[in-house]
Amino acid sequence: MSSVVDKFLRYVKIDTQSWSPSDTFPSTEKQKDLGRLLAKELQEMGASDVKFDEQFGYVYATIPSTLKEGKTAPVLGFISHMDTAMAVSGKDVKPRIVENYPGGDIVLNEALSVVLREEENPELAGYVGKSLIVTDGTTLLGADDKAGVAEIMTMAEYLLAHPEIEHGTIRIGFTPDEEVGGGVDHFDVEGFGADYAYTVDGGELGELEYENFNAADVVLRVNGYSVHPGSAKGKMKNAILLAQEFQAMLPVHETPEATEGYEGFYHPGTIQGNVEHVDVDYIIRDHDREKFEEKKAFFLKTAEFLNGKYGVDTFVVEMEDSYYNMKEKIMPENAHLINNAAKAMEMADVKPLISPIRGGTDGARLSFMGLPCPNLCTGGLNFHGKYEYICIESMEKVVQILLNIISLYAAGNDR
Repeated sequence: MSSVVDKFLRYVKIDTQSWSPSDTFPSTEKQKDLGRLLAKELQEMGASDVKFDEQFGYVYATIPSTLKEGKTAPVLGFISHMDTAMAVSGKDVKPRIVENYPGGDIVLNEALSVVLREEENPELAGYVGKSLIVTDGTTLLGADDKAGVAEIMTMAEYLLAHPEIEHGTIRIGFTPDEEVGGGVDHFDVEGFGADYAYTVDGGELGELEYENFNAADVVLRVNGYSVHPGSAKGKMKNAILLAQEFQAMLPVHETPEATEGYEGFYHPGTIQGNVEHVDVDYIIRDHDREKFEEKKAFFLKTAEFLNGKYGVDTFVVEMEDSYYNMKEKIMPENAHLINNAAKAMEMADVKPLISPIRGGTDGARLSFMGLPCPNLCTGGLNFHGKYEYICIESMEKVVQILLNIISLYAAGNDR
């Protein structure tokens, strides 16, 4: 058997960066390269029902139940995504292991003066004496979420090599395009056949998440009227200034940079246009469903008010919900998912760190597709950038946590 580190180092060298401007699914064909490799490895280790979806890029597999006759357990799923983020290149990743980290700064690339500084990353102090996998300072690492993939694959290989371990049926799923919001657009929940699942897509060791934002994507289209500036008085409607006026009417302290924890926000992410027309892409977020609906209503009322001032259809709002808070589908009826995960961590001498996600996961959408699916840690930090790193000992702990969860459900702890 190859270790979780061997698997991780093998997977991160395959470029799987997704690309949001694409109109295909998956957004990049190269994600399928990793999918084919994972399917092949699953077949070689003896998994059942291995399927690589050539059209959409999903990987599915089964670890058959080893329970003795008369015993039952729910079918558990474990899911991670194969793609990496657009923010920094995922091509030609050159990971390096820093063994027995002594503390202090880590020079990632001397020639480019790229340094992972302890002053800016105080959590590094907790990894003294451990082994860290870092980048060469020119790409991201890909721990988000190839660490989760490697951890699930290591768990699967261990169970298949030890049929004497009693467990229920385990389903495995690997998805493309999570980073661009499409990870489960074509996921076969019915065919997957799990009663419950966990995404393994979190960060620091111990993270356990079952609350996330309710989310909406919004396009604000501002229609102006352009005339020559020399004769513009009483005629011109400058769409740039109108967009600015709209933004000024939103609550000034309800922005990402002014909020934390459960607090929601309005966030203009991109803007393009001219005097005649401006498009602004917003996202609206809140953990509380009622406050989320209030934020959306306030956005629409702001457009309505300004249309009364400047004319019908000066402001056009296109709004679509993206995902909802999975807590609605997990608590209280499926609290065992959190209780067992927390207990599994404690069994591995890991302190559970239960906190809300200020974002979303594949699991959030899956939870509303009939598959309750909280999120587990991978052990990685500083995702989506060249300062990304992961602790080897943390990855090994995550594998143990997954095995512990499986053992708890095999023992009947499903209520």
